[in-house]
Amino acid sequence: MKLDKSIAAVVTGGASGLGEATVRALAARGVRIAIFDLERQREKGEKLIADIGGGVFCAANVTSEAEVDAAFAQARAANGQERILVNCAGTGNAARTASRDRNTGEIRSFPTEQFNLIIQINLVGTFRCIAKSAAGMLTLEPLEDGERGAIVNTASVAAEDGQIGQAAYTASKAGIVGLTLVVARDLSGEGIRCNTILPGIFDTPLMGGAPENVKAALAASVPYPKRLGVPREYASLALEMIRNGYFNGEDVRLDGAIRMAPR
Repeated sequence: MKLDKSIAAVVTGGASGLGEATVRALAARGVRIAIFDLERQREKGEKLIADIGGGVFCAANVTSEAEVDAAFAQARAANGQERILVNCAGTGNAARTASRDRNTGEIRSFPTEQFNLIIQINLVGTFRCIAKSAAGMLTLEPLEDGERGAIVNTASVAAEDGQIGQAAYTASKAGIVGLTLVVARDLSGEGIRCNTILPGIFDTPLMGGAPENVKAALAASVPYPKRLGVPREYASLALEMIRNGYFNGEDVRLDGAIRMAPR
């Protein structure tokens, strides 16, 4: 797919981190941008829109059917039907499946509602946006090569080697990996591709609160290069997945060859 001003894109979680880098990379090539993010991210999202010279910020919690529907309607009214969807919205939590308090001996289990929350945001939210965006892409006339659209999702290396306390996060990200090929097959007859990136340890706002010694230790654990990933490297791979018409149904690690230890 040629990236230019004739193309519209939606980036979920686009106000910061991996999503922000992807927004900037797409906008630099002329693509018309819609950022989906939480209402509390509006100021940051609108500043980003101003920085890139235009676009639209659409407040949306990906767990809400109504908010996602309204965001797609707003984005399409401003930019036209998107041919690109990049799913970066997501979060995580950490708790062992069952654990014993070291001081009191009290035994606790990971609350099911907290497990379900992560599944709803990361997995169900991603699929909700995929399904609704793909339905819109079906209304488009195909490009010269028969393509109607391209979808890029964000999983995590945790999908393959999740660490202690990451049961919910790992399950949600493994689910995204699991649906990638199926979605690519579902949409293949309509000229819509679907791929997923599995980032390793990236220097994003979620990592921002970590002490410098923790960041240094994480960087040292990467085989090469011995540093955290930077968001523009994620954006570079996302753009390649979008531009390369033979890239379809793939789950690709972007991690400096790291394999996560149990903790």
